[in-house]
Amino acid sequence: MSKTSKKAAAEARRAKIEEMRRAEKARERRNRIITITLSTVIVAGLVGWGGYALNSANEKDEQQAAAKKKPVRGEKTWDKKKLGQNHVQGAVDYPMNPPVGGDHNQAWMTCDGTVYTKPITKENAVHSLEHGAVWITYNDKAADADVKALSDKVSSTPYTLMSPSEDQSGTIMLSAWGTQLSVDKASDPRVEQFLSKYVQGSQTPEPGAACAGGLTV
Repeated sequence: MSKTSKKAAAEARRAKIEEMRRAEKARERRNRIITITLSTVIVAGLVGWGGYALNSANEKDEQQAAAKKKPVRGEKTWDKKKLGQNHVQGAVDYPMNPPVGGDHNQAWMTCDGTVYTKPITKENAVHSLEHGAVWITYNDKAADADVKALSDKVSSTPYTLMSPSEDQSGTIMLSAWGTQLSVDKASDPRVEQFLSKYVQGSQTPEPGAACAGGLTV
C-alpha cells in the first residue's frame, strides 16, 4: 500500500473514531437530560402526592372533628355538673338505667375492649365511664347476631365494655358519662357515631385514666 493510501486510511479511521466519540457524547447528553427530566417529574409527583395526602388527612381530621361536635340523633343527655363523682360504698340509687354518671365505687370495671357475659355492678361500671369508656348493654330482646356483632366491635375498641342488663328499657343501650343512646339493632349507624364521639371523648371527667387493671367478672 502506498504512503498516500495509508494516510487516507488513517484519516478515515480517525474520522470514524471522532464520529463515534461525538455520538457517545450525544447519547450521554440525552441520558442526562432524560435522567434530570424523570427526576424532576418524580420529585414533582412526590411533592404533589404529599400535598394531596396532607390535604386529605387534614380534611379527614376536620370531618372527624365536625362529626364529634354533631349531636347523635336520639341521644339523651344529663347535666354533667350535677352528676356526682364521689367514691362511695354500697349501692347508689341512680336516676337513669343504666346509669351515665354519679357517685360510684372506687374500683372501676376493666373496660379495655372487655365483653362481659354476665351483668356487672353498676357502681363499678360508672367509674369506667368516668375514665372515658362507653358501656354497651342489652336485654333479652336483642338478637343473637346483634350481640355477636357488638361483642366483636367492643373487643377491638379500647375504652369500651359490654354486658347484659335485663332491667333496662331499651333493647341495646350505649352509655357514656352524661349521655345515653338506645337502638334496636347493632347495624344502626348511630352506634358507630356514638362510639367515635364518646370513646375518650370531651365529656370524659378523667381523660387518660386507665381502663385496664380494674375489676372483672
